[in-house]
Amino acid sequence: MDQNTNKTVLILGANSDVAKQCIKQYISKGFSVVAASRNTQSLEDFTLENNLDRSKVTVLYFDAADFNSHQKFYSELPAKPHTVVYAAGFLVDNHKALTDFQGAKQMMEVNYMGGVSILSIIAMDKTNRNLERIIGLSSLSGVRGRKSNFVYGSTKAAFTQFLAGLRQELASRKIIVNALVIGYIRTKINEGLELNESLIMEPDYVAGFIVNARNSFTIVPGFKWKIIYHILRLLPEGLAAKLP
Repeated sequence: MDQNTNKTVLILGANSDVAKQCIKQYISKGFSVVAASRNTQSLEDFTLENNLDRSKVTVLYFDAADFNSHQKFYSELPAKPHTVVYAAGFLVDNHKALTDFQGAKQMMEVNYMGGVSILSIIAMDKTNRNLERIIGLSSLSGVRGRKSNFVYGSTKAAFTQFLAGLRQELASRKIIVNALVIGYIRTKINEGLELNESLIMEPDYVAGFIVNARNSFTIVPGFKWKIIYHILRLLPEGLAAKLP
């Protein structure tokens, strides 16, 4: 019997392109998946189009920004998860975020506050003996502030720091916390942006790093992005200020 047969993965923000590939890959490894998103119809269509075993997929409604609903959502899960993936994300143009606070607020609520809310509820449930791992999807945009996207980047930086502290909080219970620090992906959130084609990763490639995550806290998919990640961290402020 597959060692993962009786294990459940909860994917929050499961309608993203990367999250959908995670659903497929987790099922192929024997896991059951609870896929949660505001757009449940899209997830239902995805399971049908990909002929996924419906006995292995449960689709639920989840709104990352509706903080008051999170405790009820968690309490009513069909099974307490072994692995949790927070993949919810929202992006608006930096200029719009600076001139219209509603866009900035929505990024804060989805990218950071929603993650803190639901993951805190999950992590602090000590009755869940199943919990083995929490994975949060962050971004290279959160490594250094850059003129082109620092409002979005600030939400990802905050989320990464939350995950780092949560990792320490849960270490005594032997629960692993990972932060996926991701570069450009060929997804709907990046449609219309002028991106370097040689740096764009496919959703299924990134999903593989999530599904096969090990113990390291920071996971940076793609060797080019690993180099960029280390350069960004070490770049002197004067040079960082010249980045677009």
